[in-house]
Amino acid sequence: MESFPLLWQDGNHSPAIPYIVMSRRTKVITPVKEHQMVDMQPPSDEFRGFDEARSIMWCYEARSRTYARLSQTDFLANDAVAAVHVENTSRADRVFLTAFDRSGGLLFGDTLYIDDPTQRLDVTPEFDHDFTGMTVAAGSELEEAVERENGWVVNLDALRDYDPLEDRRTTQRAVLLAHLGDMMASGQARGFLFDKHDAAEDPGEADTDAA
Repeated sequence: MESFPLLWQDGNHSPAIPYIVMSRRTKVITPVKEHQMVDMQPPSDEFRGFDEARSIMWCYEARSRTYARLSQTDFLANDAVAAVHVENTSRADRVFLTAFDRSGGLLFGDTLYIDDPTQRLDVTPEFDHDFTGMTVAAGSELEEAVERENGWVVNLDALRDYDPLEDRRTTQRAVLLAHLGDMMASGQARGFLFDKHDAAEDPGEADTDAA
């Protein structure tokens, strides 16, 4: 049974968080405790929130990158496209995309070029067909593409439901809370207060509340 790791943006595994091995045949996700290229020592209590915040940002960047890169194609605007196979193993400088309809039939393809490592389209669980429970028609061309195991499949319904602005706001707050945990534990911060309104949305009202 072949398996492959879920990589982060820079192509490396997190030194503080066990990476994930996925098998498309068994659809089992298992944390790996040791790896010869990774220092798997658990994070210290002092920087536990820092490591959590870093993980949160890696996941956000993966979602944002997948959405931005697929938005450069015609797939999102085409309602006939239900899934996109991302072939990211044969070439380091480009990724081959193939669109499929809801019956798993092949529609058309596209190519995205990779100018730097931050443009790679590695597996994004929130959009991956396995993680989102997308049905793949038996005997279809999409199933054949999945079985080749030379990439991953984007569930276009999940990608279309993605709200980049809301994700950024949610991630910003989650990262702040993760850092505050460390700062409060070390005595650098004693308390904090979140306003019920986002100051960026209504700066005038925020100023009134502050006054």
